[in-house]
Amino acid sequence: MELTGKLRLKLRAQSGLFVVLLVALVMLLAYLAREYRKDWDVTRSTRNTLSPATLEVLKQLEGPLKITAYAVSPDAGGANVHKRIEERLQGYRRAKPDILLAVVDPREQPKRAEAAGIRTPNEMVIEYRKRTEHLAVEDFNEQTFANVLTRLARGTNSLVLWLDGHGERKLNGVANHDLGEFGHQLRQKGLRLNSLNLALAQEVPVRAALLIIAGPQVELLPAEADKIKRYVENGGNLLWLIDPEPLRGLQPVAEALGLVLTPGTVVDFVLKPPSGAPAFAIGAAGNYGRHPITNGFGLNTLFPYARQISAAESDEWRVTPFIDVAPRGWVEVGKLDENVTFDKARDVPGPVTVAQAFERTVGDRQQRVVVVGNSQFLSNSFLGNGGNLDLGINIVNWLSGADNLITVQPRPTADSSLEIDQITLYLIAFTFLMVLPLAFVITGTVIWWRRRRAT
Repeated sequence: MELTGKLRLKLRAQSGLFVVLLVALVMLLAYLAREYRKDWDVTRSTRNTLSPATLEVLKQLEGPLKITAYAVSPDAGGANVHKRIEERLQGYRRAKPDILLAVVDPREQPKRAEAAGIRTPNEMVIEYRKRTEHLAVEDFNEQTFANVLTRLARGTNSLVLWLDGHGERKLNGVANHDLGEFGHQLRQKGLRLNSLNLALAQEVPVRAALLIIAGPQVELLPAEADKIKRYVENGGNLLWLIDPEPLRGLQPVAEALGLVLTPGTVVDFVLKPPSGAPAFAIGAAGNYGRHPITNGFGLNTLFPYARQISAAESDEWRVTPFIDVAPRGWVEVGKLDENVTFDKARDVPGPVTVAQAFERTVGDRQQRVVVVGNSQFLSNSFLGNGGNLDLGINIVNWLSGADNLITVQPRPTADSSLEIDQITLYLIAFTFLMVLPLAFVITGTVIWWRRRRAT
């Protein structure tokens, strides 16, 4: 084929057009890469992806969130702490573009660090609507940061009281039957906790977001019960955890709510222990009632030795049952042991309602009450079972009016660890430090010898 001037011109035109199209394609790809972002998290348990609960908390923060990180860079190990902080916050800034991040070296601006109240070399100051939280960089993870955001998002009405002085489960107690860990989690969410002894207090403080009554063991004085009744009648929010035992003088409060409390303990053979009575009832995901506390709640919950909670029909209260258990179990009225059997004449067949929510309007505010036929599910012994903690926090959030914070709590990322015994460790070291280098030397020597003989 003869290469004429006309053909040469066509080839040049084609080459030029190819270059122009290639440059245009590269520019288009660069524009798309800048405007649109797609990430794939291939880590174990998607540890680099924010949980839906954390994303929901970020959505509740209307307006800018300012983060000032005071960090020494490089640190003692030579690592670039400033870059590490920016990388850790990338996912949050993508989810909430108005997060304003500033990274400051306290050695260069000591007065600014002192004014901010910095107590450690690497510390973050998070500000939202004139409220401030501090978080050490070393403690930063999704769980701790989500707790900080929740505290910032919560309003000022955050005082939670628990009844004390009658052997109740304490929200600061460390015994297995106490609710100390639950109380700790509530503090992490920005709630303030105080005990309330009605033998000393004139009334239940009206400034409280809610009052918790968790299984008193001795009788309340009539005057104490009257104070709680007045608190409820005046519109106070209440979380009442009732076990299968006497009400200890709180009958007037039960009457004010219209509670119908039948005797007996819930029996459920779904989770039968190796020994003892099958009295561990399961609240199954997907079977909860339609209520803000359990909307979207997809975790099972455990209620040991629960009782049935019913309520009479009322024009005053809007009553919503939101937890049913033991669909194939019953309420055992008789003796409770491992050989328990259903008696049609006296026992109540399942499913059994163990939690009811009450609402009404008092003046210009909404009053909310939750009654749960079990106090052990929030105890230190059982709080870690299934979704007990998440359910408890959702209940408190709803009672305190923080509906926007009702969500499944973010979970700490599971640790990824590889456990190797000492023999295996020695074998790996011997293989990589002795066997492989020796194999390379022998292979190289053989190749060299063969080439030398060939020449």
